[in-house]
Amino acid sequence: MSPREVLSIGHSNHALELFLQLLAQHQVAVLADVRSVPYSRRNPAYNKEALDASLKLANIAYLFMGKELGAKSSDPEHYIEGRVSYPRLAATALFQDGLARVIERSQTQRLAIMCAEKEPLECHRTLLVTRALVEHGVAVAHIHADGHLEPHDDLMRRMRARNGVPESDLLKSQDELRDEAYALQSQRIAYVRPDLAGAPDPERR
Repeated sequence: MSPREVLSIGHSNHALELFLQLLAQHQVAVLADVRSVPYSRRNPAYNKEALDASLKLANIAYLFMGKELGAKSSDPEHYIEGRVSYPRLAATALFQDGLARVIERSQTQRLAIMCAEKEPLECHRTLLVTRALVEHGVAVAHIHADGHLEPHDDLMRRMRARNGVPESDLLKSQDELRDEAYALQSQRIAYVRPDLAGAPDPERR
């Protein structure tokens, strides 16, 4: 069975009622939370337990996937000079297992992955998780605050433009241009672990 389209969404500072309306608008049946730390001081309605309870009332299943698909790894091997490396996280067995669970669930239910950031380009859910989903042949679209869906291909065009990566280059393949855009955007937003900042790359010791 082929996987259905997977959605992504950020809870941002949305009122919970609006957030639930966005999920209902797009017929989301399962919300996979990919936050490493599923709590928000500014928006306690999105704390793990509170969100789970609210989603149950809306007949939406809550699936915490922060351990598998979160961006704040506890393993120093997943960092380069203190900045988390998405390719290294994506290569781990834990991440691959989590991704497989998302793909399997998406085959039978409308699923959205959720993190905190409003803009998908500013979030690891795009640069790590949805990138891997697309590489596994899964269609992805991003839910924006006004309710419209942005196909992942359109988001990639925005990512290239933001980072000065051309749509075509005689000396580079499309895969190379795609990887360059991901790398540049990741350098902008990837989590930096303070105690590892400036530390040598573990793989080069």
